Amino acid sequence: QVQLVESGGGLVQAGGSLRLSCAASGRAFSNYAMAWFRQAPGKEREFVAAISRSGTGTYYADSVKGRFTISRDNAKRMVYLQMNSLKPEDTAVYYCAARILGSSDYENLVRYNYWGQGTQVTVSS
Repeated sequence: QVQLVESGGGLVQAGGSLRLSCAASGRAFSNYAMAWFRQAPGKEREFVAAISRSGTGTYYADSVKGRFTISRDNAKRMVYLQMNSLKPEDTAVYYCAARILGSSDYENLVRYNYWGQGTQVTVSS
């Protein structure tokens, strides 16, 4: 079992930055690949970024590539999402997710076993 708690969301102007954090509890955090998804009002939940168990592999949605950076600290059981050059279309609830199996298809949310409660990010124009 893994429990995930996100933090760091808030209101920011377009062009600004935010850093989201996801704290994981439970054993063997380093056995889980981690990801961030987001869901805007009236839209489906979509993939944002993922990171492999060791942290050596990172994957991004085209919409955030070059602006967002995912990282992890296995010793602290933390995952981060640094978001720069934010746009109004980045407004959404951001969710942290963990998966125990597999090393591909990172953008598919059904592959993930555990989810956090989400943190709201609002980007004003």
